[in-house]
Amino acid sequence: MKKIKIVGIAVVFLSAVSCNKFVDYKAQEDYVVTTDDYFKTASDYQSLLVGCYTPLQWMWYAPIIGDIASDNAMCGGESATNEVGLQQIHNFQVVPNNSSLTELWTDCYEGINRVNYLYQNRGLLEFTGKEELYGEAYFLRSYYYFELVRLFGGVPLFIDHKLTVSDSKQMKRSTKAEVYKQIEADLNNAITTLPKVQTDKGRATLFSAEALLGKVYLYENKFDSAAAVFERVINSGLFTLTPNLADVFLQAGENGSESLFEVQYTNLDNQHDWGTNNVLRSQGNMMVEFCGIRKISGTGIPYAGGGYSFDLPTKELESQFSETDTRKNAAILDVAAYAASNPSLGITYGDAPYQNTGLYNQKYQPRIGETSSAGVSVLNYLNNYRVIRYADVLLMAAEANNRATIPNDVKAQGYLKLVRHRAYGDDSHAPTVTGSALTHAIWEERRLELAMEGDRFFDLVRTGQAASKIKGFVVGRNELFPIPQQEIDLSGLAQNPGY
Repeated sequence: MKKIKIVGIAVVFLSAVSCNKFVDYKAQEDYVVTTDDYFKTASDYQSLLVGCYTPLQWMWYAPIIGDIASDNAMCGGESATNEVGLQQIHNFQVVPNNSSLTELWTDCYEGINRVNYLYQNRGLLEFTGKEELYGEAYFLRSYYYFELVRLFGGVPLFIDHKLTVSDSKQMKRSTKAEVYKQIEADLNNAITTLPKVQTDKGRATLFSAEALLGKVYLYENKFDSAAAVFERVINSGLFTLTPNLADVFLQAGENGSESLFEVQYTNLDNQHDWGTNNVLRSQGNMMVEFCGIRKISGTGIPYAGGGYSFDLPTKELESQFSETDTRKNAAILDVAAYAASNPSLGITYGDAPYQNTGLYNQKYQPRIGETSSAGVSVLNYLNNYRVIRYADVLLMAAEANNRATIPNDVKAQGYLKLVRHRAYGDDSHAPTVTGSALTHAIWEERRLELAMEGDRFFDLVRTGQAASKIKGFVVGRNELFPIPQQEIDLSGLAQNPGY
């Protein structure tokens, strides 16, 4: 099966793009290619759809933020002034002009704008596969809005056309409930048209949409609805847990039996763009370079040196894993222990990072041979970002059944048991608790299973645990991040409380 190659079709959306890709709140009306020129063939629509996937590649800040805003990770980096946007988020000293959050806001709206442009031209041509194509587009728009709503709460909502210059100055925030309603609508529309499997790996499927819809329901505390959707995914029989969790995060594990949806990256073309305002662009995953070990070297080691040492697991997270839990080594790399246990490799590493814990994000380490061989290699690692895995679905299904109107703890225990069996290799940790004790057991299992994958902060917020788990978290303020100042200045959007 070939993997969808996500490249920008930016010429349709912009003129003279170079480093500036944005069209949403910096709208331009000077297209090189017009609607009349472009929407002529089914291939034109497919090219535009691929362009709708492209902003997913730029959103690599998101999983790092989900770690460092929680109790799972320190920010790290070179110093307290390295990537100030990320440092602010870790310290809960965020200001509205935070560069990392502004980048994510703009990336999401770029994706939404591209989908809307495709949507507003849906009636110009009929062709085979059109409904499936628009199912993918609806899925993508729901994903972009879901990232926005869990970061910022209620945001400007537009769905029927590409944003124009005049629109951008008049946008108002919709409520959180309104945004979630639209996300649900898009996902339900996608579910009616998407196939169960795709020839091109990386395209959204029926089960990608159902898994995301179940997650959305969980965030809305609609546990009965979530349980029903997850049940359809589980009963499909298409997904299984990979025997060894660590294998999921290797190149050979991409788009495997555990994958519901992944952001696709590639190192084939060696394209890169250092961008503006420290925003980096390529077809590769910059996140892994940010998580890499500084100046590591040795004979036969799998890790590429020169990383920026962000997203450092905490010692407290490490302590939560038992010695028999295989997920510890899948999630966390203790570089000193690794060097000591492999003396023949002659491992050296230098420049201890800021907030050094001695630990690194093992799931997203830059690995030798996985980037381009020429040009700016640091921007072109091909490691996919695993958005939703089957283990995540099982744990979300367990929580939904446990918290349903009429709880089904037997089913919840069964799903939790499957995840723990993979972790320990036997059923010695099969759950026996019920009720609220089972709820907390599922929440803690999510921390272990999904460690360093970017969900921890959002899990703590949605379950009301953030204040008791995260140092510096202020109730009524830190559940959401500030609306970027550029949007306040341009459209007069209301700011979130406390900012």
